[in-house]
Amino acid sequence: MQRFTPMSPILSTDIPGGDDWVYQLKWDGFRIIALVDQGRVELFSKKMLPKNLNYPDLVKALEKLEGSYVLDGEAVILDPATGKPSFQKMQQRDKLTGLGLINRSAQREPAHYMLFDLIQLGQEDLRRVSFQERYKLLQEAGASWEPPLYVTDLYEDGQALWDWAEANAWEGIISKRLSSPYRSGKDHHDWFKRKTVLRVEAQGVGVLVKEGRAASLVMRRSGRYFGRVSSGLSQRSKQKLLSLEAGRSLEDYFPAAPEGLRGMDVRWLEEPLPLLVTGREVTENGILRHPKLLSIGGIPL
Repeated sequence: MQRFTPMSPILSTDIPGGDDWVYQLKWDGFRIIALVDQGRVELFSKKMLPKNLNYPDLVKALEKLEGSYVLDGEAVILDPATGKPSFQKMQQRDKLTGLGLINRSAQREPAHYMLFDLIQLGQEDLRRVSFQERYKLLQEAGASWEPPLYVTDLYEDGQALWDWAEANAWEGIISKRLSSPYRSGKDHHDWFKRKTVLRVEAQGVGVLVKEGRAASLVMRRSGRYFGRVSSGLSQRSKQKLLSLEAGRSLEDYFPAAPEGLRGMDVRWLEEPLPLLVTGREVTENGILRHPKLLSIGGIPL
C-alpha cells in the first residue's frame, strides 16, 4: 500500500446520536500507522514519517504477527502514577535520537499500541468497507494478539462515555458512524472528537513582551511557575496589560528563572491578576498544557 493521509476526527462540542453511531475513548498519544507483512514491519506517523527507530518495542510486538495488515491506532505511554496516557512521556520518547537511549526508554516505559481500525487485510484494501465491518475484522484478527497490542473498545452510549471521560480527566471521546468508509484527512462527516478540559484558577504575575507588544501572560499557581498563556487574549486585552503597574522582579515570584522564561523580556506586575484558565492537563513539571484564558479578575474575555 502506498503512503496516505490517515482519516482524522473533526473537533466538535456535540455528541452525535442514533443507531448508526458508536463511541471510543480518545487516547492521548501519537497516531501510528503500521504496515505488517509476514514479520516485516513499517511504522509511520500521521504525516507518514518513518517511526521504526522511535518505537522498537512496538516493532518487536508486531513482528510476531502472522499475516499482512495495515493497522491504524494510537501509541501511548502510561503514567505509572495515574494509569492514564501521558502525552509528555510520548513527546520525550519521540524526541530521542540515540538507539541506546531509545532502547533504555522502551524498557523503562514501554509504549502500547491502541488499535482502532484495520485498513488492509492481506491483499484486500478495506477503505471502502464500512467501519462496522472493519472493526469486526480487527477484533477477529486481534483476538489472539498480546500486549502491547490492544483493540480499543466500542461503546453504544456516547453521553455515558463522555461523563466517564470528564469524571476521570480523560482526553475525550471519538464518535464514529458505523456505516462510514475510511476517508483520508477530514473530508467527511463520519468521525468527530470531543475533548475534555481542565478549569483552573491561577495568577498572572508577568507580561511577556516581544517587540514592544504584550505577547502572553506568565502564570503562577501554588507558588510555582505554571506556564504562559496567550490564547484568549485580544489585542485590546494585550494593550491593557502593558498599562498595568509593573514594579516587581522575577525574585518576587520565583526562586529562579523558569526554563520557559530564560532570556525573555518580562514586565513583572506589582499585583498578581486572578486568572481562570482551561487546559488539557498539568504536566509532570507543573505546566498547564494548551492553556486558554477564560477571565481576568473575574471579568470574562
